[in-house]
Amino acid sequence: MTGRAKVASFNVKNLIGSDQEFYEFQSYTPEEYAWKKAWLADQVVQMDADIIGFQEIFEEDALRDVIAEADARGTARNAASIPDRSKPYSGKAIFNRLDYTAYSGAALAFAPNSADPGLPGKRRPGVAILSRLGFDGAPVIIQDLDQPLTIPFGALRGLDGDAGSYTVRRLSRPILKARIPIGGVTVTVFNCHLKSKLGEYLSPEGADFPPEADLTNYDPVGRALGSLRAALRRMAEAWILRREIVAELRAGNPVIAMGDFNDGEHAVSSEIIAGEVPFKNYSWMLRHDAKTYGDRYSYEENIQITEDVDRVRLHSAEKLFIRKSLRDMVYTSAFGGVYESIDQIYLSRHFHPEYEHRLGEMEYFSVLNDHLTDGSHAEAPYNKLASDHGQIIAHLRMGQPR
Repeated sequence: MTGRAKVASFNVKNLIGSDQEFYEFQSYTPEEYAWKKAWLADQVVQMDADIIGFQEIFEEDALRDVIAEADARGTARNAASIPDRSKPYSGKAIFNRLDYTAYSGAALAFAPNSADPGLPGKRRPGVAILSRLGFDGAPVIIQDLDQPLTIPFGALRGLDGDAGSYTVRRLSRPILKARIPIGGVTVTVFNCHLKSKLGEYLSPEGADFPPEADLTNYDPVGRALGSLRAALRRMAEAWILRREIVAELRAGNPVIAMGDFNDGEHAVSSEIIAGEVPFKNYSWMLRHDAKTYGDRYSYEENIQITEDVDRVRLHSAEKLFIRKSLRDMVYTSAFGGVYESIDQIYLSRHFHPEYEHRLGEMEYFSVLNDHLTDGSHAEAPYNKLASDHGQIIAHLRMGQPR
C-alpha cells in the first residue's frame, strides 16, 4: 500500500500556561502566553505534519491549546487560499500543498516527567506525540526503570581491583514509544529528549546551592566535572533508547526515532542510538579468537557480520536528504556562534533508498530555522517566547517506487 506522511520533531521551549513558575523566577504573563501559543500554532500550521514529537511540554492542556489554535489558524488559511471545487483551477497540485488538515480527530499521547513535583519553580518537562494516523495500541512511557542500569568499568591493563560502576534508575526525561500505522505499515515511533549539556553540580549537605554555581568564585575544574556527569547521563539514556530500538528491529518492526538528542549526529550519544557503521570488509580483520597472524574472518562470515550490523542500524533523515540534495548545511540550534543539528529524525533501513526490501523512503526533508538568532538581539520578547530549536520534518512515501 502506498501513502505519504510527514513526521516532525518540535522542541517548543518550556510550554506551560500563564502565571505558573516552571523554573525558578521564570513564568509567562497572560500576554506572553498568548504570544507563545500563537507563535507555536503558526509553526504547527507551517509543518502540517501527520506525526509530531513534542519536547519540553509541562502541561497537556497547554499543548491542546496550541493544537486548537493551530486548527483555527489553519482553517482560516484554507478558507482564504483553497478554492472550492466549482473553480476550474481547484485541482492544481499547489493547493494540495497549501491545504491544512486539522487535528480534530488526531490522537495525542502525553508523557509527564516522573521527576516533576508540581511545585512552583521546580517543574520538569515531559514529551508528547500527536498523530493524525492514530495509535496501534496504547503508547508506552519509559523513564523509571524496573531494573536499574548498572554500567561496570573494567580495570585498565596492568591494574587489578574494582574500577567502579555508574547506575541509572531514572531517565532525566521520559521516552515515549508509540506504534503508528503509516501507509498500511505499523511503525514504532520513539520520541525522546536526552539530558542536556548543562552541567550537573552537587550541593554539599546544608548548602543552598552547589559551589560551582557561584560564578563570582569560578571553578573551571568543578564545572568540567558537572559537564562530565551530564554527558555520562546523556550517553546512558541513549543506550537505554538503543536497547528499545534494537528490540523493535529484531521483532521485525520498522522504527523512527526522533527528538532533541542534545548532541550532533557524530557525538557518541547519537552514534549509540544509531548503531555501528559496518566495516568495509571484515575479511581483512583479525578474528576475535585469532591464534596466528593470518586468522581473519571468512568471506561468508563477512557477509553475515555486515548484515547483522546493518539490520539494526538507524539512518539520519537529515543526512539522507543532504546526500540526495547536495546541500551542505542543516541546523536546528544556534548558540555562541555554533550552528548544529541537535534535533534528529532517525529511520531504520526499512526507509533507506538502497535497501532492497524497503517499505518506503524519504522524499524530502525540511527544517524551519529562520527564527533562530544565536542570541544576538534583545532577549525579550522573541528569544524568551519563541522556541530556541528549529523544527525538522521528514516527508515519507510508503511503498517501493515503480
